[in-house]
Amino acid sequence: MTVANKLHRLLLALCLASCAGVAYAAEPLLDLSLPQEREQIQAARPFLLAANDVENASVGRDSSAVTQEAFEPKLFSGSKMHQYLGVGTAVFAAAAFMTHPHPTDPNAPRETNGTHAQLAKATVAMAAATVATGLYTHWDDFSMEDGWSDPDNLHVLLGATGAALMAYATVRSANSSVPVSHAAMSELGALGMVIAIKLTW
Repeated sequence: MTVANKLHRLLLALCLASCAGVAYAAEPLLDLSLPQEREQIQAARPFLLAANDVENASVGRDSSAVTQEAFEPKLFSGSKMHQYLGVGTAVFAAAAFMTHPHPTDPNAPRETNGTHAQLAKATVAMAAATVATGLYTHWDDFSMEDGWSDPDNLHVLLGATGAALMAYATVRSANSSVPVSHAAMSELGALGMVIAIKLTW
């Protein structure tokens, strides 16, 4: 098995795992209690609230006695997966930029399956996964009523445009038998995604 096939399978496994995790997180918890138990729980709830009120009243109104735990976000969620994929896309884009081949013979056959090409394809796959998870988890954050200057709207515009530019540059270069100027377009797309990350980080 070649390195390229292993890389493709790893990226496919990561995308499927992220989709499965996001889909599982959206499912409501299954209630396995019997109908009688539900009625008893509903009937007992006011008594529990009253008991809690009595306990709180005995503590008094001293605010120093009440400690509030700091909020800690989950390590893995749909939003976090979108964030990790976005940062991963920027890292893959930088790696593709650094591995750009510099052939000494201009008449040599063009290499379309080297490290640079594989990293570019992986970058496009990561960018597509980033856009997909962003649409799934942050669909409600995008609103034209806020205008284009809203950071969430700019994040969507720059991220999606950057991913599209990188994909177009990669496909254009991969399907050409002669060298094609694609670096500026892909670098502009990567810069757009980096700015989009910085806007909402």
